Amino acid sequence: MMPDTITASSSGKSRSAVRVKELSERDRRRLLMHFLALDDSDRLLRFGTVLPDELITRYVQRLDFSRDAVFGVYDDNLRLLGVGHLAFTPKEASPTLTNATLKARIAEFGVSVASSARGMGIGSKLFERAAIHCRNEDVDTLYMHCLSSNQTMIHIAYKAGMEIHREYGEADAYLKLGPASPGTMLAEAVEEQFAFLDYGVKANTKAALKWLRKLPSWKNK
Repeated sequence: MMPDTITASSSGKSRSAVRVKELSERDRRRLLMHFLALDDSDRLLRFGTVLPDELITRYVQRLDFSRDAVFGVYDDNLRLLGVGHLAFTPKEASPTLTNATLKARIAEFGVSVASSARGMGIGSKLFERAAIHCRNEDVDTLYMHCLSSNQTMIHIAYKAGMEIHREYGEADAYLKLGPASPGTMLAEAVEEQFAFLDYGVKANTKAALKWLRKLPSWKNK
């Protein structure tokens, strides 16, 4: 299924497709910039507490791209508008989920979206990509933990049909996923290819504009 046609531009809300790209070691600096740009209220919603810059830096430094999956949505200036972190852990690490699956691992999803990019469906797109990635990784239980006041996460959970449990001001949501299929494998591969091409176009355009701005004729405009 191809992404819906919704905006992913930080400068305005004109229509363009949201492309979700899997991130890697080379994206670590931009990940740090994204998280440090979150204000206190957004840090509270993302991490469950207001993390200082030092702890956010440590969190980004410790991201293991070989173990987990991290997804992002870039704007035209290659700034991350949204980030989804899919952390894989042995099911024994979460006693409440031990009986929820026969698989060896479960996955926990966390998401953050820049304040300038709210209402564009970026969070939902990141979740959809995370869910299909879980299926293709033979994980059938997707878990989210958040504050009950995190209406964005709660909305994503309800929209996805997750079972939500609330207690002591916090919420746990679980989603049972179907097995992988040729369709899910193809869908993720196609999405990643489109996102890769989209990133390349944005990077080349940014580099070309940077070069043009150095020309005397451009400076005289």
